[in-house]
Amino acid sequence: MSETDLAVDATGTAPADPLVLAASWLPTPASGVTPTMTLSTIGLDGYPSARTVLLSRFDGQRVHFHTDTRSRKAAELSAVPRATVTVLLPESARQLVVTGDVTPVTDEEARVAFAARTRYLQVLAWLNDHELAAEPPERRRERWAAFERDRVDAIEPPATWVGYALTPVRMLFWQGDVDGPSNRLAYHRTDDGWALERWPG
Repeated sequence: MSETDLAVDATGTAPADPLVLAASWLPTPASGVTPTMTLSTIGLDGYPSARTVLLSRFDGQRVHFHTDTRSRKAAELSAVPRATVTVLLPESARQLVVTGDVTPVTDEEARVAFAARTRYLQVLAWLNDHELAAEPPERRRERWAAFERDRVDAIEPPATWVGYALTPVRMLFWQGDVDGPSNRLAYHRTDDGWALERWPG
């Protein structure tokens, strides 16, 4: 792997628009691939708060993810609608870190994302709340099985299902290299577009 792998052409020239580079790194919505990523928010106590979520999709401009309206991250995003997501792509020795402003998506966008989830994740969206978490494992499995028996058809999203989209203000692309030093491209949004710096890995 070389520095040209980080760029979009063979000259080693990085694109002026990091969204173009992100689109070449991340799976397309049509692929059905939803990588995991670390979502970092500002906790209600002022400390950083992080957890692993699914990257629902990258639409060319924004990073989408979904959660429950009763979750800690939903409360944190309501208080401070800013976040960082870190997408690790180990098969290509890459990491993408995106920081920006977060807004809720439309109800229709959230429904489309729910329909694209696996059956397991759809059931999880209905059942995985604080009440169920307090139950012993056997009881949790019983309630899961009962839900599955009662919902044999397609599952609609629960009222607590919500989606968010992160609009980047900073983007950091890290590329590993087994034959040389790793490399990072650090972009930040300006009034005129994007500014780029090259950082050591």
